[in-house]
Amino acid sequence: MRKVFVLASLAAMLASGTAFADTSGKKIAFSNNYAGNSWRQAMLKSYDIVTKKAVADKIVGAADVFTTADQEVPTQAAQIQNLILQGYDAIVINAASPDALNGAIKQACEAGIVVVSFDGIVNEPCAYRVVVDFEDMGKQEIAQMKALHPEGGNLLEIRGLAGTSIDDSIHKGLTEAVAANPEFKIVNSVTGNWDQTTAQKAVATVLPSLPDIVGVVTQGGDGYGAAQAFAAAGKPRPTIIMGNRQDELQWWKEQKAKDGYKTWSASIAPGVSTLAFWVAQQVLDGRKDIPHDLLVPYLAFTQDDFEQHLTDIPIGSVATKEYSQADAVEAIKANIK
Repeated sequence: MRKVFVLASLAAMLASGTAFADTSGKKIAFSNNYAGNSWRQAMLKSYDIVTKKAVADKIVGAADVFTTADQEVPTQAAQIQNLILQGYDAIVINAASPDALNGAIKQACEAGIVVVSFDGIVNEPCAYRVVVDFEDMGKQEIAQMKALHPEGGNLLEIRGLAGTSIDDSIHKGLTEAVAANPEFKIVNSVTGNWDQTTAQKAVATVLPSLPDIVGVVTQGGDGYGAAQAFAAAGKPRPTIIMGNRQDELQWWKEQKAKDGYKTWSASIAPGVSTLAFWVAQQVLDGRKDIPHDLLVPYLAFTQDDFEQHLTDIPIGSVATKEYSQADAVEAIKANIK
């Protein structure tokens, strides 16, 4: 009778997704390909806060961070191979490319290592992906432009880090939405690398040759730089989509106070790195019901609510959310069909 009870309890535990393994000795590495802007700095800070506590609480044995010295795929691939050799049990990764790292990712999976990608995701099937619908974010930018400029007009696009899944997805969403709304036209596209200084220089370079611009569509971390470029050139201030950075929202607040300036802001929360960490821990904990693709919402602010959130963002940083283990369990539950 006792054997039947134990087996029934085990079956119920597996069905509910309840974890049962000890992860206190497990080692999780974070492979990061870039740290050169406020979003990535906030990402690393959130990861550090959450994982240090997880180690102190003996939930995992180690949660080490490895950031590459450049943005190159071969460097990150070599880094992953080193992490395999160092015996990590899981690798959380913000990838330089959606597919160029697949060989190294597959090697990790074949070595029994759990791989969880986020933000810059990978498409190797063995890896888990914490996915934000960046295509929808691009489409929403055009929807917001249409609400503010129903007559349409010329747009300038600022793109992010070349080769990443994020840049590709936002650009795809933007171009599809413009095709569906032909009153808008993207007249030029520059690369801002999600960095205000880079974006300002790139926009300043093309501004003299551009026709009148009604809006700037962005990827985050580039809106304030674009605003500075237009002001320095003495050009009329367009509607610039923001990316939840403190300097962007502060500039928006000042423009709103001046003449009621309207726009919209959206970005993935940098703290999604902590969700990826907890997903890796849950997989190591023995859960078999976790989908390989977990969809999480992006963080958006409107004309009505951005000022109340601005007060919570440190100067020079970006709006974020840090996930707890319980948050991760709920996010996994929401993604189980």
